[in-house]
Parts: sequence; structure tokens; C-alpha cells
Amino acid sequence: MPDAAANPLADRRVLVALTGGIACYKTAALVSRLVQAGADVRVIMSEAATRFITPLTLQSLSGHPVLMSIWDHDDRPDSQHVGLARWCEVMAIAPCSADMIGKLAAGLTPDIVSLTACALPTESPLLLAPAMNADMWANPVVQRNLATLRDLLPNLVEVGPEDGWQACRTSGGGRMAEPEAIRDAVRDVLG
Repeated sequence: MPDAAANPLADRRVLVALTGGIACYKTAALVSRLVQAGADVRVIMSEAATRFITPLTLQSLSGHPVLMSIWDHDDRPDSQHVGLARWCEVMAIAPCSADMIGKLAAGLTPDIVSLTACALPTESPLLLAPAMNADMWANPVVQRNLATLRDLLPNLVEVGPEDGWQACRTSGGGRMAEPEAIRDAVRDVLG
């Protein structure tokens, strides 16, 4: 493993959260790159994310069990969402769907991802990597919800989205940033 002097990700605690969207396949590469850089990575997934990529893939890459429900337990004696929120030095939601952006802006916590984000200490960075169709990205409601998060969360870091080819067979804004860009943003946040 790389040492901290040579690599700012060595031994850093990163929580990666996935929400529903085809961009989940990119998150496997993100988790792999973070682990290869020496980070201790834990993964949580919304139920919708499990429709796009399996928890086993992310468990294999991270080396830790993946939590998918507020009722799941790992090795923590406290509530899982609170324990993970306190454990991590940064929480990255990638992909972050329009649905999750709306939940976060409204303070709704019906799933493991939104519940853990709500329990994140105010000084801990919350990194969002939005991913959605270009029309959804341009939707004024999505943009209003993002503006609300920017106003409320001084610890918010956004990565992307980018313009490019999308699964809906069109090109435009809303494509999730590449894994390397998200990894670099995590590294910069942890400095």
C-alpha cells in the first residue's frame, strides 16, 4: 500500500454511495481506483442501484460488505448509517440521481444513501457526481434542488456532470464524470 506522504489517499476513509442509474458501472472503476490508491473504501447502495450493478462486484473491489438497506448490519455496534457517516472522511455519491438530489434537498431519508448523507457530520465533505439524462439535468426542479443543496451544505462538492453520449442514445449534459475525475476530487478534498 502507498504511504500517506507519497499519496494523500493512503489509509483515508472513503464512503462511496450509489443510486440508481446506468452510470453505476463507472462506480466499480472508481472504487477500484480508490482502493488501488490505498484508501479504505466502504460502499452503500440504494435498492435502485442494485438493478444496474451487483453488490458482490463492489464487495469484491472494496474488500468490505456492501450495505443496501437501512436494516443491513456490518461490524459496527451502532446504527449503521450513523456509524458509517462518522467513520468516513468523505462521502461520495456516484452516481447521484435526480431522485437522490431531490431527497437530499427535501431532507427525505427513506433509503441507506439518503439516511447516511443526513447523518454526515457538518464538517465532513459530501461529494456529488450527478448522472442523468440531459433533459432531466436541465429540468428546473433538479436545478432548484441543487441550488438548495448548495445553499444549505457548506461541505458540498460537485464533480460534473459532463457532456457526452448517454444511454438514452443522445448526447448532452448530465453524463457522470469519469472515475478518475471523481477520484481526483476525493483526493483534493482530503488534501
